Amino acid sequence: MSRSTMQSFGSPTLISLFTAMVKKAQVMQISRLYNHSDSSTLVLATTRSSKHLLSTLKVKITEARIALSCFPCSRLYEHLLKVAGMGHTKAMEKVAYAMLFGDYMPQNVPQAKELFEKLALEGSPKAQMALGFLYAAGLGVNSSQAKALVYYTFGALGGNLVAHMILGYRYWGGVGVPQSCESALTHYRLVANHVASDVSLTGGSAVQRIRLLDELENSGSPSGMLEEDLIQYYQFLAEKGDVQAQVGLGQLHLHGGRGVEQNHQRAFEYFNQAANAGNTHAMAFLGKMYSEGSEFLPQNNETALIYFKKASEQGNPVGQSGLGMAYLYGRGVPVNYDMALKYFQKAAEQGWVDGQLQLGTMYYNGIGVKRDYKQALKFFNLASQAGHILAFYNLAQMHATGTGVMRSCHTAVELFKNVCERGRWSERLMMAYSSFKDGDMDSALVQYLLLAEQGYEVAQSNVAFILDQSESFIDNETYPRALLHWTRAAAQGYTVARIKLGDYHFYGYGTDVDYESAVIHYRLASEQQHSAQAMFNLGYMHEKGLGIKQDIHLAKRFYDMAAEASPDAQVPVFLALCKLGLIYTVQYLQELNLKELLSQVDLDQLLGPEWDLYLMTVIALLLGTVIAYRQRQHQAVPRVPPAPPRPVAQPEQAAAEPNQD
Repeated sequence: MSRSTMQSFGSPTLISLFTAMVKKAQVMQISRLYNHSDSSTLVLATTRSSKHLLSTLKVKITEARIALSCFPCSRLYEHLLKVAGMGHTKAMEKVAYAMLFGDYMPQNVPQAKELFEKLALEGSPKAQMALGFLYAAGLGVNSSQAKALVYYTFGALGGNLVAHMILGYRYWGGVGVPQSCESALTHYRLVANHVASDVSLTGGSAVQRIRLLDELENSGSPSGMLEEDLIQYYQFLAEKGDVQAQVGLGQLHLHGGRGVEQNHQRAFEYFNQAANAGNTHAMAFLGKMYSEGSEFLPQNNETALIYFKKASEQGNPVGQSGLGMAYLYGRGVPVNYDMALKYFQKAAEQGWVDGQLQLGTMYYNGIGVKRDYKQALKFFNLASQAGHILAFYNLAQMHATGTGVMRSCHTAVELFKNVCERGRWSERLMMAYSSFKDGDMDSALVQYLLLAEQGYEVAQSNVAFILDQSESFIDNETYPRALLHWTRAAAQGYTVARIKLGDYHFYGYGTDVDYESAVIHYRLASEQQHSAQAMFNLGYMHEKGLGIKQDIHLAKRFYDMAAEASPDAQVPVFLALCKLGLIYTVQYLQELNLKELLSQVDLDQLLGPEWDLYLMTVIALLLGTVIAYRQRQHQAVPRVPPAPPRPVAQPEQAAAEPNQD
């Protein structure tokens, strides 16, 4: 629930009930807190003397689940703050994280640190992970990677998935620890197992990755976010009966993303409108929603089967894949692997990702077909090209174990890392972006810092961008911190980060001026990512001889390569080449040494012994020609005789002349 969509709670009765129960039951524990990631209900655990009140409260809050979803989070955190003051661990964790990120209460890193330290002594894995983050980022404490590693390790041993993910990234990149692919594989695989187990038939929510630097430099191009007026336009079309708009909005609300929150109720309404108009895609997605079920829509295999059949009969691949799932798992029909294989093949032939994924699963496990790892690998690769998270997971397992392919720890880690970054914690990417757009730089920075620790390249580049562009509460060693995160983002293949590293070494931001290192980074960006900016910079450094031998010919070569790589570089390249041509001409004349050259020329031998007479004759002829030409021009111009002077009349005479007539 985003802060921009908060609404006031509409049921005073439930508020009073909530408050009365808290006071009367003398709340000591909260066993389950309201969590944005799983939309769980709030249940209060009380002392033994209030068990009856607890059971009553559970019933009341279960009945009011939908109403409670509208409860203002700021009010909710006020109650949690009171409960945390009573020493409850879960409430203290929730409040501490709210203070750390500035969620619905003022950001207070020192106070959050105190709570985390108290919780860590009690063995809270979340608090241990948070303390590791504070020491790693140097927030409220002196930065210490050794202490960060200790706290991360304790958090991971306690089962905290974020701590495991951070350790996986650290071992993968050699951050504060010796680089170890196998250790990274162990941590990432554990987290990926949990993420993959949470993936639903509908695919879950989308992960929106927005780079702040790209958005600034390409302000005219879309960032992946849908503008509010554009959404309203699509809603207007949907209300007017535009089926494509209805299906598009349905998918947008089903998966979330692009600035739109996941909302199954809205998705169902749009799909239902389009399905009533005969759209097979909408029918198939209604089948998926009924097959999966949600808080809004109860699971119903029979209804799902009806929609899948309607869509499949008209050749819709989503419906065909849904029927395949029904026959594969016996949802509303008897299990029939042959029928499942048939429908999955039909869906896969039309390029539908779910059909490709399920075919790969059947060949991998030998369900209804002979086990064939090559076929499984083929279909998993096809599904991964469409970005299906389970395809990445299955490919990672195959590369990790060497099943059907040669074992590759590096490939397995990259695939597992991709899966881990689709976990529920990825929602904080949009929360951090919202804080940034709202002007809350400190909150955005802390959130991006935690995501950067988890290995999100987009978060690392955004941290560096914020430190580079704005003043934050982290005012000490701003450029070295930015340099660190540009380095980590560049190591993950972000071209602009690699160029930024070259710029930092060129100008001495956060480090000493080092032209040789700048050349290395520019060359990497040029060779690996074919960056026009890097090629242009290399041309300039060859032209000036900075960090590399001066060579005008190589400079021209890199300038030409930059112009070929990007049309935007053609104008600056043209200007640079003009300047380069001028410099080349001056250098050529300097190297030519005209005085010495003329002294070595023997004119008597070259033109003959009487060359001076010939020269004087030529000069005289030229001079005579010029004089004759000038005389002819002078005679051709006719002379106009001057007008006779007109007598000047006296004032009295001039005034009297009109009266003589």
